Amino acid sequence: MFSNVAAYDSNRMMLAANTNQARGIAEFAIDFIGGKYGNPEKEVWDRVEMFHTDSVICGLSALALQCRAPNVLREEAMDYPRKGGATCFGKKDPVAPEKACLANCSAVREWDSNGTVFGYNGDLGDKHKAGEFGHNDFYPVSVAACQMKGLDGQAAIRGMLLSDEIRGRLAEVFSLKSYKIDHVVHGAIASAATFGAMLGANVDQIESAIGMVVAHYIPYRAIRAGKQLSDSKGASAAISTEMALVAVQRAMRGFIGPQDIFRNPESVFRLNEPTNGDSPFNLVLSHSGSDFAVMGMHFKLGIYEHQSAGAIQGVLNAIQQNPDMLSSVDNLKSISITIYEPAFGIIGDPAKRSPKTRQSADHSMVFIISSMLRKAFDLGPDAIKACGGDNNEIWKLLMLTPHDYSQDAIKNSSINALMNKIEFVHGGKEYDDKYPEGIPTTVLISCENSAQNSDSGFVMFPGGHARNTTNDLKGIMNHKFQTFGKLAVADVEGLLGKLGGLPVKTVEEVNEMYNVEIKMGKSVD
Repeated sequence: MFSNVAAYDSNRMMLAANTNQARGIAEFAIDFIGGKYGNPEKEVWDRVEMFHTDSVICGLSALALQCRAPNVLREEAMDYPRKGGATCFGKKDPVAPEKACLANCSAVREWDSNGTVFGYNGDLGDKHKAGEFGHNDFYPVSVAACQMKGLDGQAAIRGMLLSDEIRGRLAEVFSLKSYKIDHVVHGAIASAATFGAMLGANVDQIESAIGMVVAHYIPYRAIRAGKQLSDSKGASAAISTEMALVAVQRAMRGFIGPQDIFRNPESVFRLNEPTNGDSPFNLVLSHSGSDFAVMGMHFKLGIYEHQSAGAIQGVLNAIQQNPDMLSSVDNLKSISITIYEPAFGIIGDPAKRSPKTRQSADHSMVFIISSMLRKAFDLGPDAIKACGGDNNEIWKLLMLTPHDYSQDAIKNSSINALMNKIEFVHGGKEYDDKYPEGIPTTVLISCENSAQNSDSGFVMFPGGHARNTTNDLKGIMNHKFQTFGKLAVADVEGLLGKLGGLPVKTVEEVNEMYNVEIKMGKSVD
């Protein structure tokens, strides 16, 4: 039988634009899960495990602080009990897998604090720099499949890596946001392929599921528009995942969906980027070595919209250069942030200077920067000096947590006063050309005492960025795990033990991995 997958090099496969890429993704997924090929380096498994741990701790803490959407969706899931199904965070009774993943993916995404992809692969050339966003919200799909099929931790992490690879590589070659379509479509396609392969679906069935996802369930960026964001923004990945799993199960029962969906002239791909019959892109997928999409994904060192990372790093650099500027808020005259498009037009939007909800505040650069500065002023110059110029320690000291986006914080007069001191400058071509390779940003802080003025210097790869080599990522992330974990459970080390060592976990340990007692706290909404 003709294969839609061809070798690109010894570690990668090519799904060419003139082939049926939906079948190619299905073939690749089945072969990767089945072990026909695929020998990733240890650093790849370690990176996936850290991202998974991060996502689960984010999800558990969102549930613990009674965030509305994930708790509503978890309650909904419990109305769909299914023997042989999957479990929700903090629950032991199995439910329908699509409902478990709806609840778990929503919880993971609620803080907008887990991993981020920028859709950039300079090594493969300009056609792999689409710059689509995306987040690793989809790991519960692999765990659900393991629970349904009795698979172990090695299968779980292999499924997670596969999902990240498909989603991440699609983000490199097709920019959904350019057509006002939400980035979670790439994750839904990856989820359908991963879930189907892990459940034992054949190529026809996975192709049908991918076709259904693209033909029936396209979310538009309307969920992200407006001055104040709703629950739909945070739950977008979850809802698309739910539909992907429904599509797989429907296809496995015999339902036939649209075929060859990437070359379909009426689907979102060719409709928005017309061709003479081919798909708009070639897709290159890694199966071995270390060059996987997950290795180019970025960690968030706290809660903030990912395009704010450069400005956060700039502020940390600036206040470390001159801690005495923090002697009084009255000493601060202005903060000038020079950034690139699309950051200048999105999170620099003047409409975001008056957030009323947590979901809006964590997408407002002026609020994010003002929150961090407010913490720095509250702590004072001596606390910054005590970090001894260690950038890792100041990241930990000023890490933004859920409480920094509570209603009390949103109404905080000091934060609002600081917001009024911030101005944005578009850096022009010099800055625009360096995105999405990096997050080009410069921060200038002017004080009444001009001797305390500070310039961050040009920031390209801030802490958490995949190409950052100066920060202690594991150390800062462990601090995040401890900080967020304490919001969710009484025994953080016990939780880290349940999540760690994923590649060698037994079937029973995978079944129990999400069964933790959540310590419910006061809502931050």
